[in-house]
Amino acid sequence: MSKEEKLVPELRFPEFENDGEWEIKPISKVFTSFSGGTPNTSEKDFYGGGIPFIRSAEINKDKTELFLTESGLANSAAKLVNKGDLLVALYGANSGDVAISKIDGAINQAILCLKSEYSNLFTSHFLSLKKDSITSKYIQGGQGNLSGDIVKSIEVLFPKKDEQKKIASCLSSLDELLAAHLDKLETLKDHKKGLMQNLFPGDGEIVPKHRFSEFENKGAWQKVAIGYITQVTSGGTPESINPNYWKGDIPWMNSGELNNKRIFSVSNFITREGLENSSTKLIPPECVLIGLAGQGKTRGTAAINYFQLCTNQSIAAIHPNKKKFVSEFLYQVVDSMYEKLRSLSTGDGGRGGLNLAIIKSIELLLPTLGEQKKIASCLYALDELITTQTDKIKQLQLHKKGLMQGLFPKVNG
Repeated sequence: MSKEEKLVPELRFPEFENDGEWEIKPISKVFTSFSGGTPNTSEKDFYGGGIPFIRSAEINKDKTELFLTESGLANSAAKLVNKGDLLVALYGANSGDVAISKIDGAINQAILCLKSEYSNLFTSHFLSLKKDSITSKYIQGGQGNLSGDIVKSIEVLFPKKDEQKKIASCLSSLDELLAAHLDKLETLKDHKKGLMQNLFPGDGEIVPKHRFSEFENKGAWQKVAIGYITQVTSGGTPESINPNYWKGDIPWMNSGELNNKRIFSVSNFITREGLENSSTKLIPPECVLIGLAGQGKTRGTAAINYFQLCTNQSIAAIHPNKKKFVSEFLYQVVDSMYEKLRSLSTGDGGRGGLNLAIIKSIELLLPTLGEQKKIASCLYALDELITTQTDKIKQLQLHKKGLMQGLFPKVNG
């Protein structure tokens, strides 16, 4: 940190405006710390007791999967922590995560517990704000582990205790609001899932549990293979090094954009020459799109486009056929088949890819067009609520991030 930097935040509560600069202290000078351990997993008497056993992925949860006995605690390096203690994840995918323990329990070696008379909430917010810079500095390439010594060397900026409490209270109120909105989002998703389970026939059935009243006497749904009711195509990619093929006026979609689900725009455009000199092809609006390749989340992901475009070779397009199905209805069906689609992938253990033959062979149950339209309209309305709720959460997260950047002094590193 340069001498010119002032340890004062841009935003400050009025009662602290004349309190001067914050202090900078390494964690080791403020907190006492310890990590835990793991009892021998082959000793059955060490597990199944009443002591919650907190592992790194569980530091922000109020429940744990494993419980220790008193014997397990006594015969291992596992150590007890209290509700309200500050926990830092050292190892694993969540290395660098910080949380206030929601329970009394024991921690393993992948967690560092910090205790002090300073505000744990304040420090947790500060370390959360600095997580990216901490992990990029100490974990090469985003992979690896932190150590207790690394965490203890991290410098934290501290105002006086009353200001710490005020900042912590403000940010924790935002966290509570975010948590409420996240709960609402999960409730909406669960509601949609339950609705679909009732509006669509279950496994081995040909009529759903519940139908809209006007369709109660319409009989069984009809089983059809996708390839028998419409055309299914895939796309291609113009040669990337040829500048004559790119930056034209023809929308071209890559498979990563499937995650947007409802496709109203794309990032890339190709020229007519690029279209004519590759295997990509224009597809009409309201195609149901499916990711064919990749070991990540994209394979099996469904989307629907609302304008004419072309795609790369890793996307299958189920073309609309208004005489046979409602595209929005088909999208909802295919979107609900994510896990099944991944299990159908070619290759060992479903790790390969989907192909057009697999997509065409998938059998679906379809009701009349009128019932399809009614179900699709209902689910689309729910999707709009889910999208609106997701956007609210993103805005709150951005607001919190901006607020934190204002409430804490800016320093290099």
